[in-house]
Amino acid sequence: MKILLLEDDYNCNESIKEYLELLGYEVDAFFDGESALDAIMQKTYYLFLLDVKVPKLNGHELIKYIKEANISTPIIIITSLVDIDNIAIGYELGCNDYLKKPFELKELELRVKELIKKHYQTSSQSEFKLACGYVFNFETGELKKEDKTIVAFTLKEQDLVRFLISRKNTFCDIELIRENVWEGKEISYADIRMYIRKIRLKVGDEHFIKSSRGLGYKIDVIV
Repeated sequence: MKILLLEDDYNCNESIKEYLELLGYEVDAFFDGESALDAIMQKTYYLFLLDVKVPKLNGHELIKYIKEANISTPIIIITSLVDIDNIAIGYELGCNDYLKKPFELKELELRVKELIKKHYQTSSQSEFKLACGYVFNFETGELKKEDKTIVAFTLKEQDLVRFLISRKNTFCDIELIRENVWEGKEISYADIRMYIRKIRLKVGDEHFIKSSRGLGYKIDVIV
């Protein structure tokens, strides 16, 4: 489970990264907002931990870009700016939680676990309603229509469908799919397109995975 950390203080950045990695999370750590934004547009993360006062692009500005890109990943702001005006700005922009500096790493752990559980593990998140009456179960990997299971995907097909659904109506190019579904392992673009064709054939619907030249692929999610 990947977490993106944006924190410009070196010692704080390293402490948080090391602690979360000991808990089993993968952490991509950044010291400026522009580098973090580049990563956000290239990869899929399960949580953003964002400081506000960072170089090049501050945390509030970064949240604006995240929301404009229709990325629904939950956000915790970690900052010393905890006056009511700054807190209001963060929540208005779309953050999910605030953590005041300085904080205990154990408190960070509790907040991270609770937010991930709340966002991803509620019953409403186990099944996603898709266009044309399809329902995909994230836990079992089954695709249903009219309460009947219509497709049994292979494990890798399930991973591909989960990834496209997680991007929630955002087109993903082949390289982004390769990086996240195959985690950068060697696989040709032609083979990835073959997986997409197989999924469409199994579903019996060419438009289950939509494509757009120059943009990539997406699955329409009803939100």
